[in-house]
Amino acid sequence: MKSPTLLAVGGAHVDRRGQVSGVHVPGASNPGTMREDIGGGVFNALRNAVRRGAGASLMSVRGGDAAGEMVARAIAEEGIADLSAVFLDRTTPSYTAILDRDGDVITGFADMMLYELAFPRQMRRSKMREAIAGVDAVLCDCNLPAEALRALVGLASGKPVFVIAVSPAKVVRLNGLLPGLACLFMNRREIRALAEADDADIAAAIEALRRRGLSRGVVTAGESSVVGFDGDELFSITPPPARKVVDVTGAGDALAGATTVAMLRGLPLRAALREGVAVAVLAVESDKSVPDLSPKEFAAVLSLVPEARELHEGAKIGDIS
Repeated sequence: MKSPTLLAVGGAHVDRRGQVSGVHVPGASNPGTMREDIGGGVFNALRNAVRRGAGASLMSVRGGDAAGEMVARAIAEEGIADLSAVFLDRTTPSYTAILDRDGDVITGFADMMLYELAFPRQMRRSKMREAIAGVDAVLCDCNLPAEALRALVGLASGKPVFVIAVSPAKVVRLNGLLPGLACLFMNRREIRALAEADDADIAAAIEALRRRGLSRGVVTAGESSVVGFDGDELFSITPPPARKVVDVTGAGDALAGATTVAMLRGLPLRAALREGVAVAVLAVESDKSVPDLSPKEFAAVLSLVPEARELHEGAKIGDIS
């Protein structure tokens, strides 16, 4: 089977992760460690997609600084075609996450003004239309401002568009675009923000998005069950426990990238999502933004991922585990 090809559009930037070594004390100095590598929602997902066999190109934006050079090297090292724009007088975007000693996120800080300024302009370049024409699908994240997301969905012209929500604050940029998406990857805070249903059960939030035209989506919740919906189908998959939780950062991106590739190979969402869950487990166990995905390791974890379990109509899944 021909390998699927993806054009990714969105975040590729410096990721800094500080981890507290003891019990986190709010408002105080906490001892810990800080590490830095290259991440970004769509870039993380794309690297996982490449390791699952996809051909890939990336369109992002970065500054003309040392951080931008790091991003460029990371893209090249993955064998990804780099279509990004470089703004010599700007600072490369960055994301800083502070983790507790168990690897869960305490808070995150995004310095990403360049994305807001530059992405709408990039959508008007002829290079963007040509890049979309040469691939099977588009994968993007909500680091793009609403104007750029609208333009990108329009340019895709019938090709599937897979989207990573990124954050509750940014997922609302998809308002009005849901009918044009092939699949949307969200966590529970993000789906509630998009559905404008802070207190709603997840099933109710899913139904609200269905009414607004979203036919397919995935909702994650850390170690709890992953919920998928595809047309009228509603199902969940319970991830196997990680052997050791090292860092949860990037697990959702890993799931999105692997699931997208599996769907482009022809698997229905419920089967593709099993592969995404397996890669997410490997991501949680790794101290890297993107885990090593040897066929043997992947197959071993995939064998532990159960088949999707049907959820009946009207199911209450706000606290499913």
